[in-house]
Amino acid sequence: MIHSFKVKRNETHRDYLTLQELHHLERKKFLTVRMEIIRDAFVFACYTGLAYAELVRLSEEHIHIGNDGEEWIVIDRTKTDIRCRVPLLPKAKAIIIKYKSFPESENKRRLLPIHSNQKMNEYLKELATICGINKNLSMHVARHTFATSVTLSNGVPLETVSKMLGHTSIKTTQIYARIVDSKISADMKGLAMRMGMTEIG
Repeated sequence: MIHSFKVKRNETHRDYLTLQELHHLERKKFLTVRMEIIRDAFVFACYTGLAYAELVRLSEEHIHIGNDGEEWIVIDRTKTDIRCRVPLLPKAKAIIIKYKSFPESENKRRLLPIHSNQKMNEYLKELATICGINKNLSMHVARHTFATSVTLSNGVPLETVSKMLGHTSIKTTQIYARIVDSKISADMKGLAMRMGMTEIG
């Protein structure tokens, strides 16, 4: 008799940067252009939620003016073919402007000079060490940071975040909401302890 079973994955363990860590990364001065490019690509992903597959092919054709008169990224996800529509935050827009005339970007007709995924993740580990961030940085971490620290933690509704990330189901996005809730819970428990509050029996 064959028993079927499902492997339960621990979906809530997803590394992401806090806003403090993200801002520290943004302010860091680097001695090499290589590390600056890696940092900027990572930060751009933190403010747009784009996965590596979309980031590497991002070009002028993906920038559109929305009904609000602002610039939006409109791109189909490679993984699911679902369309992502993400308003460009000022910090993301500044990074695009910074690399507009960059030779590597112009040659490939891309908005950002992105390395291979393997190289990106390799350099991101180096970046984490330089910046004193004790987390396993990858392009996935940037996407998770957008979902948690940049959007959900700042009151952007779950449905909106789900649309911007191009998720096929809102259940996928709810994983990030649980992470945010657990952080709020831990913060409030810490606050109660600091204020000398005890549980009411």
